[in-house]
Amino acid sequence: MSGAGDGGAAKQPASFAFTPDNLGKARAFIARYPAGRQKSAVMPLLDLAQRQEGWVSVAAMDAVAAMLDMAPILVYEVASFYSMYNLKPVGKHHLQVCTNLPCRLRGSDELMATCRKELGIGPGETTVDGQFSLIEVECLAACVNAPVLMLGDDYYEDLAPDSLRKIIAGLRKGESPKPGSQIGRQGSAPVGGPKTLTGAAG
Repeated sequence: MSGAGDGGAAKQPASFAFTPDNLGKARAFIARYPAGRQKSAVMPLLDLAQRQEGWVSVAAMDAVAAMLDMAPILVYEVASFYSMYNLKPVGKHHLQVCTNLPCRLRGSDELMATCRKELGIGPGETTVDGQFSLIEVECLAACVNAPVLMLGDDYYEDLAPDSLRKIIAGLRKGESPKPGSQIGRQGSAPVGGPKTLTGAAG
């Protein structure tokens, strides 16, 4: 059931230009850095390009390079190093499952298996209808609430196969599943609530 983005080179657009609104945002990012240091804005500009077109095409990287007076290869190196940048089209719902050690110890393998079964795709693939894509990522820096999945800008924490199935079902219905801990944990508090200082101070 794999489709767009599951293999081969992505069809590249002939050109890319920021929308007027995003162009203003890009210039604001660049203005945050001292004169001669505009290259430091490469990551936020790549993110902005991705938010505009859904992924980061070669044309978008070339446009960012031109804005920042960088050699295009330097922009390609940044975009290909970080998993946050999608170098080919992804699904409407891009599931990023952390499989680093803390998440793996807490069940990320089961989450990946659940995704494969529910969606019929593996890492790096997109469903035929273009609704879901799946990748494995390195540490999402929410280890205390492992295992964790990132969807858009939101984290879904303390996941289990059942809660992940509910999230996928909700997305299929057009719902916006509530992010954060899926077991009701408050922040990074211990599971089950506070264990010390539970009474009034003497």
